[in-house]
Amino acid sequence: MKRIIKNNRLTIINCFNAILILLVLVSCSKVQEYEQLTSERKQLFDNNWKFYLGDTTAASASKFNDAGWRKLDLPHDWSIEGEIDSTNPTGGSGGYFPAGIGWYRKTFNVPKELKEKIVSIYFEGVYMNSEVFINGKSLGIYPYGYSSLSYNISPFLDFDKENVIAVRVDNSQQLNCRWYSGSGIYRHVWIMVTDPVHVARWGVSIITPDITEENATVVVKTLVKNETSFPQSIILKTTLLDENSKGAGDKETNVELPSNSEKELVQIIIVSNPLLWSPETPHLYQAKVQILKDEQILDGTETDFGIRTLEYSAENGFQLNGNTILINGGCVHHDNGILGAAAFDRAEERRVELLKDAGFNGVRTSHNPPSEAFLNACDKLGLMVIDEAFDGWKANKNPYDYAIYFDEWWKRDLDAMILRDRNHPSIIMWSIGNEVIERKEPTAVEITKMLSNEIKSIDSTRPVTSAMTTWDGDWDVFDPLMAAHDVCGYNYQLSRAPSDHERVPSRIILNTESYPGNAFNIWRLVSENNYIIGDFVWTALDYLGESGIGAYYYPDEKADEHWQSDRFPWHGAYCGDVDITGWRKPISHYRSMLYNENEKLYMAVREPNPESGEIRITSWAVWPTWESWTWPGYEGKKIDVEIYSKYPKVRLYLNDKLIGEQLTTIEQQLKTTFSVPYSPGTLKAVGVDGDKEVESAVLKTSGEPAGIKLTADRNEIVANGQDLSFVTVEITDKDGAFQPNAANQLHFKIEGPGTIAGVGNANMKDNDPYVGNSHKTWQGRALVIIKSAHKAGDIKLIVTSEELSEATLKIKTINK
Repeated sequence: MKRIIKNNRLTIINCFNAILILLVLVSCSKVQEYEQLTSERKQLFDNNWKFYLGDTTAASASKFNDAGWRKLDLPHDWSIEGEIDSTNPTGGSGGYFPAGIGWYRKTFNVPKELKEKIVSIYFEGVYMNSEVFINGKSLGIYPYGYSSLSYNISPFLDFDKENVIAVRVDNSQQLNCRWYSGSGIYRHVWIMVTDPVHVARWGVSIITPDITEENATVVVKTLVKNETSFPQSIILKTTLLDENSKGAGDKETNVELPSNSEKELVQIIIVSNPLLWSPETPHLYQAKVQILKDEQILDGTETDFGIRTLEYSAENGFQLNGNTILINGGCVHHDNGILGAAAFDRAEERRVELLKDAGFNGVRTSHNPPSEAFLNACDKLGLMVIDEAFDGWKANKNPYDYAIYFDEWWKRDLDAMILRDRNHPSIIMWSIGNEVIERKEPTAVEITKMLSNEIKSIDSTRPVTSAMTTWDGDWDVFDPLMAAHDVCGYNYQLSRAPSDHERVPSRIILNTESYPGNAFNIWRLVSENNYIIGDFVWTALDYLGESGIGAYYYPDEKADEHWQSDRFPWHGAYCGDVDITGWRKPISHYRSMLYNENEKLYMAVREPNPESGEIRITSWAVWPTWESWTWPGYEGKKIDVEIYSKYPKVRLYLNDKLIGEQLTTIEQQLKTTFSVPYSPGTLKAVGVDGDKEVESAVLKTSGEPAGIKLTADRNEIVANGQDLSFVTVEITDKDGAFQPNAANQLHFKIEGPGTIAGVGNANMKDNDPYVGNSHKTWQGRALVIIKSAHKAGDIKLIVTSEELSEATLKIKTINK
């Protein structure tokens, strides 16, 4: 009996100790969260949300039971998780993805130490019609899904208790967009904690009006707010740091702030021997702004900026830092391909890397403001940006688009874009619209002036443009509208530019959209006329939605333009120079060759017509052309081989036998075509300068699929639950050569601290889901995206396919 009692006592003691340990862990967890909220001005608020797809009005209440809801981290797009279905209300415009209504909830604790602070929640983007609740109290509804928004939640917080943020997202009213929008809280969420005396949100403005080799004048304007009932005597201290974090200049200003007031302070700082920002040398500086009182830091912000000058004229074109530059740009939508609209930092950065690798020096964010991560990457990597506000104004293109909000919301949304983005050196121009419906009406001129004046009241350092077009002969009607712009955007009408220049010599023209296949003619107009400052092809990157705009059709398929009929099973555009797996199509190499000097020879093969008839293409398409000399069934039949070259001439060899020699000068548009009877083996193109063979490009016939090759863009990522590794999957033959015709079903498995964020290929007619662990290859390729967890370690990716050798890849995740 004593032994039993003793054992029971031990059991009770052990249980008691376990409870104590658990309480300590919980307490530590709360303390850690308190410390985070107390010590940091800007805290990422992406983790540990709950999500429900559907509508339930009771979910706004703090006591609502969300135990059965799905747990997830942000950013999140629920549309990409759904089934691509021809009956979905988004239709071809939205890629036939689902939309609907969804709810998000997050429970958090706020320490009483924050009672004297101002606590706000900041959403970088929610698509769309978001309503935010804190502890059951509605903070407001925000319609536009591309604007950043913020709410002061301090008055509604329960300190040292649980608090609940709930967000209702309504994307059910369709159609509201002409491309894939995604649905949900698809960008970051932050908690902002400031002193009542603080720098206002987006309250720092930095310009560099005067620059010489010796000195640059940096003007820093800071909006300081005093949200107390007492006057405040403060010091505003601004320190400039170079890219090595070394001091580049500073300024202190004594400030008297009346109670409940705000004041904009202007500080001028001279930077010696400035390093200028450009696409080739994207040097960045940082402005560290602090509010001091009694030697204590009340508030502080850090703002990256660049030192550079912008000039535009019909005589000298576009000049960056005094140098005339031709803009070789591409339009992009905001989605990240198989990730949908979710704006992970690494995915946004990779898009900029793809654009740079494809030879672009500019991007147009058609037709909405992009994520902050995208602009940060443009600053860091050197990509010039046209930042665009709207697709339309008062007249609607779709039943539920921005037209129904324009009158009430245009100023708030335009201000949000300009104030948020104005310090990015990559942004060289603002755009206020795209092919607006009312563009031929007098009201368009008035709206243009209204929007432009609003922009210039905030930022007068950049020009304003918008994209205009017509497909009829009524072009001169745009003259008053174009006169209201600083730069005139032409969509698909650049052939009119020479005659327009004769009529209006002062007009500065930018080709804001062009057909991909018209690359040479556009380049020639841009390169030969200073008053045409550049081109933005539609599009640089493939995207979801606007289904089939860049499609090609086989003889048994109905061949329409995307607006003429339903294009299902197409669910994406396929007009991009780069497909959604990141592979550069042949047109990408050709375009880059026109504008750049880093690529001089490229070879690809035009897909031959089937025996049943001819392939047909849309206006935005180019002929399906592949890096392949593997064409079984075409033995002895002629196949067209395209060669792009900056050499005066090229030679083509098949199995070491000379097929012929052809010129590839400007007169031949830097390209030529050989019609070659197909025979397996080695196809070699050679660039010839004089009689010297300088450079070669080779395509080899591959055998049957036998293996899997895995290539990660990064083999080490950060264990933050956000970082990504993009793994390209290629099917190979038994000798390891790429097999360009393979369409194998792949199965993916993950071991270790990571998850599969997306799987897919570039075939816009393959409607297998992008979320899962299995997908087919197309043209021999697929893509799988690995996302880190919150724990460091080794992730092992295992890829299998029937009758193919298994492939594995290790990705290391580290704490940082």
